[in-house]
Amino acid sequence: MRALTFAPGKQGTLELAEIDDPAPGEGELLVEGLALGVCGTDKELANGEYGWAPEGADRMVIGHESLGRVKTAPEGSDFAAGDLVVGVVRRPDPEPCGACARGQFDSCRNGDYTERGIKQLDGYGSELWTVEAEYAVKLDPELSDVGVLLEPMSVLAKAWDQIDRIGSRAWFEPKSVLVTGAGPIGLLAALIGARRGLEVHVYDHNDHGPKPKLVADLGAAYHHESMAAAVEAAKPDIVIEATGVADLVFDAISATGAFGITCLTGVSSAGRTSDVDAGGVNRQIVLENDVVFGTVNANLDHYAEAARQLAEADRAWLRRMITRRVPLGRFEEAFRGEPDDVKVVIDLTGG
Repeated sequence: MRALTFAPGKQGTLELAEIDDPAPGEGELLVEGLALGVCGTDKELANGEYGWAPEGADRMVIGHESLGRVKTAPEGSDFAAGDLVVGVVRRPDPEPCGACARGQFDSCRNGDYTERGIKQLDGYGSELWTVEAEYAVKLDPELSDVGVLLEPMSVLAKAWDQIDRIGSRAWFEPKSVLVTGAGPIGLLAALIGARRGLEVHVYDHNDHGPKPKLVADLGAAYHHESMAAAVEAAKPDIVIEATGVADLVFDAISATGAFGITCLTGVSSAGRTSDVDAGGVNRQIVLENDVVFGTVNANLDHYAEAARQLAEADRAWLRRMITRRVPLGRFEEAFRGEPDDVKVVIDLTGG
């Protein structure tokens, strides 16, 4: 079968290779790969910035945003041939920390977790893949064209879950949310905010392309002039930062009103400096009872909630988020950004 493989830590090694078909082990599904989402993490891996191959291997299969169709399933499982599925990314460490032992492997304390396509486990970027039944998520069969969005949606399901938990420390009745960045994570954050009945504002530097219309069709306001103007218009109770741009991170922290919550989902590049009034930021957080938190990855509960969110969302709107579909044989095009990209997907069934 064909698979996208790379040598972790080595730039320019991503290639389409012929490898052996996988053989499902006990309790595993055999899945035909349908689509693979490409995100910033995948580009960093392909660029040699990090990544950890399976033990004893020099290369690994890339890909953590999966979508496939079951070919065979273990007897007695909740799956059958033909089911549409997504594979969960993270696995708890063999000697689990307290969080991993309780199913909260997204909040692993010791860092010994593994991740499909990223850390010590082959990913989902192949024509066939296997996955343990307990780490597979069944999707509504109507989601075959947008189900690849489940993994990024799981990140937002977790983010909003954490926002709710933090808000519950006292009376919390938010009215507005400001999302910084109109990439896939930002747009899905805005989608959930709109579905919750919040006043949604999105700030992004693009003033053309599909992003403004995608935001407008959620009933949300799109801002591109300046972060200050977006904050003034939104007066947000919640900010979800989805760019990782260092200056925007601190602008986001300062944007909320009293008892505000800022959720950081973007990962900033190391080594970049910014002039920040640290004392002023600290004073505001303390005197306003604000909370700033970071979030990454998702557990099984979040995947289940993400599947529900996708099933209930406007499918035509979700389809418009996927702005390019690239055949597997031309995978390089998916790793090269284009000006109007939102979400780029590799068709694993294509030529």
